[in-house]
Amino acid sequence: MDRWRGRGGPATAAIFAAAVILAVGVVVVGARPELAALGEPRRAWQLVVRANDESVLLSVALPEDRFALRYRNSIYGSVAEERFTVNAQGQMVLVEVAADDPVVLDEYYRASRPTVTVEGDARPWRAVPDAPLLLDQLPLAATPHGRRTLIVEDEAFPLWPLAEGGAPTLLLRAEHAL
Repeated sequence: MDRWRGRGGPATAAIFAAAVILAVGVVVVGARPELAALGEPRRAWQLVVRANDESVLLSVALPEDRFALRYRNSIYGSVAEERFTVNAQGQMVLVEVAADDPVVLDEYYRASRPTVTVEGDARPWRAVPDAPLLLDQLPLAATPHGRRTLIVEDEAFPLWPLAEGGAPTLLLRAEHAL
């Protein structure tokens, strides 16, 4: 046994060090899911509202990759929300619609049968779209009548004042946060 002492010491130490580094790396990636995909950090998104001339009117960080657009329905006068997530490619995905009046969901969205929302939801009715809707950008009518409002983490950003003095159509996109 004595003849192996000292042999392979540096090699054994190198292998041991590599194993420790690998184990630490696995623990760090496991603790931070945004690093799990190919060792790259998860991209942070922001929602950017632009005017027709592409100038930025509003930029909002999107920490949870979720947001909603709230508006007042012009025919029924009730409030409705379109709820979105942003996928890895930066597309806005409509995942749910909700409203104060279920007829809004039946008439304006191809969605599953409206159901009563969970406790604590501001809108009493909700539905899931029948087919996925993926958007690279979303033109928005921003008028005082519809009172379209961007909702991010329970914070409201009224959009109609951004269109005052200009065209009422704004453009919403998910962009990489700087």
